Amino acid sequence: MNDAFQTLREIERNDLGLPSGLDLEWLGVSGYRMTYAGSTIFIDPYVSRVKLRAVLLRQAAIPDAEKLDSYIVPNGKVEGVLVGHTHFDHAVDAPEIARRYGCKAYGSESLRRLMQLHGLGYRAVVVEPYTRYELGPFTVSFVPSTHSKLILGRKVLWDGELTCEQVDGLTPGAYKCGDVWGIRIEVAGVSFYHQGSADLIDDALPDEPVDYFLAGVAGRNVTPRFWQRILPKLDPAVIVPTHYDNFFKPLGQRQSMVASVKFEQLPDEIHAVSSGARLAAMPRVDERSSEDES
Repeated sequence: MNDAFQTLREIERNDLGLPSGLDLEWLGVSGYRMTYAGSTIFIDPYVSRVKLRAVLLRQAAIPDAEKLDSYIVPNGKVEGVLVGHTHFDHAVDAPEIARRYGCKAYGSESLRRLMQLHGLGYRAVVVEPYTRYELGPFTVSFVPSTHSKLILGRKVLWDGELTCEQVDGLTPGAYKCGDVWGIRIEVAGVSFYHQGSADLIDDALPDEPVDYFLAGVAGRNVTPRFWQRILPKLDPAVIVPTHYDNFFKPLGQRQSMVASVKFEQLPDEIHAVSSGARLAAMPRVDERSSEDES
């Protein structure tokens, strides 16, 4: 076992300490299912797992019905799908989940365009910053943010607005980033902040503590002083790393990590800035399913 996976297994043993009745499931990449009091929300759900050759050959990236059947299993009424930005590894499955469960999808103008391509524009909500949306027992708000500059630390990959004209044209590169949001969720007396990409707009993020920080970590190494800038603002009690698994590898196969994620460095990076925050990781949905069956 390499150092990265040894570190992951160590922090997977740390309990999140969620309130009674609140269930959180990691779908891989930045995707989560959160359930409380008979209601469910999905955040950046992505289980269809576009293959690398689809990027190289510019093939269409669309929802995989079989994967959705296997891994998108709500434990109650689906109140909404929340999308932080519209890159394919965050947004491919949002329209089909909204269709299946008759819910709305919340996010950017680019998300609305994506929903329209699937004939679901009427189920899209273009969010306003800091507006509080009541979704069953969940109170959700969206904080203006930005994507990490993955191209040599200078440019956002597939930046701009989604402008595709038809579903068949939705190649991975057609899923433009659109506006980027950090997502704050309040439920069961606790708060979460979901950051799908490791960057932020400093002046836009309020100094508002949260209990749980669902922290996208793949792009943190190209973002100057990421932890030093974001942790004092959020002051989280628990940091849950996310978006470190290889998002081209299908669920059900042995997990691997994004190249150069340097997961083993996370504990030292975080504790150098926030000695009081606990670091905890979650098993991915395909691993959790195996544990539940055993």
